[in-house]
Amino acid sequence: MTSIHAWHFLRDDGTTGSGGCKPEPGGVETWDGPLVMCHSGLHASRMAIDALSYAPGALVRRVVVSGEVVEGDDKLIGRKRRELWRVDATATLHEFACLCAEDALKVSKVTDARCFAAIAAKRAWLRGEITDVDLDAAYAAAHDAANAAHDAANAANAAAYDAAYDAAYAANAAASAAAHDAANAAHDAANAANAAAYDAQNKRLEKMLKELHKEAK
Repeated sequence: MTSIHAWHFLRDDGTTGSGGCKPEPGGVETWDGPLVMCHSGLHASRMAIDALSYAPGALVRRVVVSGEVVEGDDKLIGRKRRELWRVDATATLHEFACLCAEDALKVSKVTDARCFAAIAAKRAWLRGEITDVDLDAAYAAAHDAANAAHDAANAANAAAYDAAYDAAYAANAAASAAAHDAANAAHDAANAANAAAYDAQNKRLEKMLKELHKEAK
């Protein structure tokens, strides 16, 4: 019988992204219907960074998918999904977005101080040192920098303008956007470098999530 360790995200209220089901912590889910990718079955991803792309929220689960399993490029579906653990990764995903945005800025050789200031502001906000208003101001400044990069963008510097936008998105104050912004930053940081960077970002993310789980025990 196939048995695959994988990653799966829930909404912040503990419900799944589709159907509104609310899996019990440590429970087992089963599916008796047809297995159709993106439509029916119990979904998950082997890599945390792939699961992040589909995350409806920041509540991450480590799961084992077993039984009949169908695999796609970045996710899989199966008939049985057993939860090993779960943890609220909101703050961790915000920090991950900051790290990815920094990577993209450096690789793309972006020098606009407003982009780096937005990331620094986000970290200060996470530490409770500045208010939402302060963070919004940093976001606005970084967004202006990104718009300026966009206006000058061409095939040679498109990665730079993407990186500038990542810095702005990383400074987004909305906690519910943590997964979305982290996913965008990770993908663009990898695109700014090379395919190997995507795997490196995944290793970083999985390490951060596993360390978060250990701290939460």
